[in-house]
Amino acid sequence: EILYTFMLCFVVLNVAVAKNNSPNQFYGLAIGFVIVAGAYGAGAVSGGCFNPAVAIGIDVSSAGLGFGWCIAYLVFEMIGAVLAAVLFKVVRPEDFGGEKGGPAAEMTSEFLGTFMLVLTVGLNVLGKSSGGAFSIAAALMCMIYALGNVSGAHFNPAVTTAILASRRCQDLTPAKAGMYMVSQLLGGIAAAFTYSTVYHGASFKLGPGAGHGFAEVAIAECVFTFVLCYVVLGVAVSTTTNNSTMFGLAIGSCVTVGGNAIGAISGGSLNPAVSFGIAA
Repeated sequence: EILYTFMLCFVVLNVAVAKNNSPNQFYGLAIGFVIVAGAYGAGAVSGGCFNPAVAIGIDVSSAGLGFGWCIAYLVFEMIGAVLAAVLFKVVRPEDFGGEKGGPAAEMTSEFLGTFMLVLTVGLNVLGKSSGGAFSIAAALMCMIYALGNVSGAHFNPAVTTAILASRRCQDLTPAKAGMYMVSQLLGGIAAAFTYSTVYHGASFKLGPGAGHGFAEVAIAECVFTFVLCYVVLGVAVSTTTNNSTMFGLAIGSCVTVGGNAIGAISGGSLNPAVSFGIAA
């Protein structure tokens, strides 16, 4: 409840309140899809309320079966909201009289986006969700819309490498790319320890699916990581085909496609930060 209420409030602040990211045409899409990400990811753990009004409404309507959990949920959700406000100030200091950007904002952005992405991966797998690929894609899309104009919202060392190699982003120097990758890997590892803690130490193995080996995994991961990186370059980097509204949906949809297409072969990681997190 804390983490996905944080995500919900953080996305609201970034897409509907932030001076440099609003008004826009995607705020409703970004906010709504947080619920998709969180309900599939954390629904098996807490029910996925992420809102004191929802928690109180459910608890009151079922008072005959027991009452009181709404108090705890309210506290957890308020903690998530406060955490969102604090980190919103970190990633967008310009909204509070500071200077825009800077390494602290960018590295925090990359850490947070990767953390929420990998957390959603792990919770869906451990919770045996029926909508895992959709939920993971929703988490990626929401965080891209929230943080795209802070750090570029790479959340993936492969994406960072592709953008650096394209030489179409003058601000992304090799040194900054390296810092991005470190932040992404740390976010992935932190998320892995978090989802394992939520499930009392349970985890899952990274590796080929039943009946598949190294060759199949290599082909599957290469092809769909290419798809993901190519779409990022096309909708978010290119000056010819970039799209200021649908970029997050397009990129997130690559995860839905890849997860459903190759999940049974390689797990559908498409992201070294996800792979490192799972392996950790």
